[in-house]
Amino acid sequence: MVRRHGNLWESVVSMDNLRLAYRRASRGRKRKRPVERFARDLHANLEEIRRSLIERTFTTGHYTVKTVYEPKERLIYVLPFKPDRIVQHALMNVLAPIWSRSFIKDSFGNIPGRGLHAGSRRTMEFTRGGGWVLKCDISKFYPSIDHDILFGIISRKVKDRDVLWLVRDIIDSFPGGKNVPIGNYCSQWFGNVYLHGLDRFVKEGLKFRRYLRYCDDFCLFADGKAGLLSARSRIDEFLRERLGLRFSHADIFPVSRGLNFLGYCHFEDYITMRKSTLSRMRRILSGLPEMLARGEISEDSSRSSRDSIRGWLVWACTRNLRETLGLADFNACCRAELP
Repeated sequence: MVRRHGNLWESVVSMDNLRLAYRRASRGRKRKRPVERFARDLHANLEEIRRSLIERTFTTGHYTVKTVYEPKERLIYVLPFKPDRIVQHALMNVLAPIWSRSFIKDSFGNIPGRGLHAGSRRTMEFTRGGGWVLKCDISKFYPSIDHDILFGIISRKVKDRDVLWLVRDIIDSFPGGKNVPIGNYCSQWFGNVYLHGLDRFVKEGLKFRRYLRYCDDFCLFADGKAGLLSARSRIDEFLRERLGLRFSHADIFPVSRGLNFLGYCHFEDYITMRKSTLSRMRRILSGLPEMLARGEISEDSSRSSRDSIRGWLVWACTRNLRETLGLADFNACCRAELP
């Protein structure tokens, strides 16, 4: 039986939790004007948010929509710093530990301590076993999340009525009954909660030991192709009937062909950069000098971009590539090339 958690509201609205939420929401943003204004009278602003939650006068604000094009075109929905970002952090400060304890160890997206590179290392463990892989991703995942299904899943774990009121307000802040908008802090957690049932179904129902998921991309590994064909059919049925989702891709192929996953191409004995990731890196690096000359970015920002790319390269076999990209001054050893 699933344990339902109650008596959470006091923790959500405590001043200590709201202060922590402010610190986390403002991380990397302290020079932004809304954050600076909020910080000038921090205690009073936090007390105002606390009162709006206790009195239930809080409601999720209006979204500002912007388009990003990396790695593909997506709409990002941005809420005001005050009160929305702080409220969502305050909520997840309390709920996230509850969910984290229940997630399978091979779920990696948007979970502290289980990032992209941890997922890549686990992928290599499974890839070294050889055989076949079923690689899947879900079509328009976040826009397809059904509000009622999501709320029902959360309600089976949480019974505190005040917390559920706030969760429902955030979920329904996007009209139409579907979509948890990318850009919301809660959305990354809601996505993992929504697919947790899929994880359990694959691990416990289909008995796949070699399975991992990163957000809405997931892979199953097996010695033969037949078991994966059957699994694909049953997962497709589960997604459609239980979650209202469908595949975008669900491809079965030998591991020896190389598995493009998490920005890298994983082979049985080594890792290379995925072609699309490499193309994006080349575009960024080639554009940095001109942006720097026009004053569009600072020296620190340029250096940060190069360091970020180096951080990606260090996890793959890229010794020659670093020289080609003009990053040969990077002295750290390539982890993928270590014995």
